[in-house]
Amino acid sequence: MQAVTEGNRRKEIRVLLHRIQTHPERDWSAARRRLATLTRLVAVAARGR
Repeated sequence: MQAVTEGNRRKEIRVLLHRIQTHPERDWSAARRRLATLTRLVAVAARGR
């Protein structure tokens, strides 16, 4: 198993945001919850530096 890095999380955030912006007609509830989680994880990592 590989460790998840902050860069991986930031990339996932970018990908999810792009998908939401490209297809706003879809239900993105789960993706929005994932975005909130990823954003919190990145913020915590940034504070820890």
